[in-house]
Amino acid sequence: MDDQVDAILQKYQRNKRFLVSILQDIQREYYYLPKDILKQVSQALDVPLSQIFGVATFFKAFSLEPRGRHLINVCVGTACHVRGATRVLDAIERETGIRPGETDSDLRFSLEAVNCLGCCALGPVIVVDGEYHGKLSPASAVEVLNGYE
Repeated sequence: MDDQVDAILQKYQRNKRFLVSILQDIQREYYYLPKDILKQVSQALDVPLSQIFGVATFFKAFSLEPRGRHLINVCVGTACHVRGATRVLDAIERETGIRPGETDSDLRFSLEAVNCLGCCALGPVIVVDGEYHGKLSPASAVEVLNGYE
């Protein structure tokens, strides 16, 4: 068993009641939920693999596909849209070479377009790894991305 996975399981005393927390920690470590790791969790917790996949696919926060180290959410809701979110998204797509729903080849960024981030007065807004950046232009959005390794 992978040492990192074993440490995560030990943190939760290998208790299946903490399955969601275990999956969150695994995703934080690997940036997604690798299928071979989920098999290890299934065996260690004595939980059917189908149940683990059910949990992993139920919650939008989990990904079964590799994701970048940094998740970019671009708000394309009405307030951000009228303030230029489309141009910001276009600039991010050009800079990263990916479209919403994709991850770049070096696993640096994953890009998502979202309907609203709830901070309309700051539009256009992007969130990178939970950090909000508002009142962006296409150029300033690219500058934000350059701050992430």
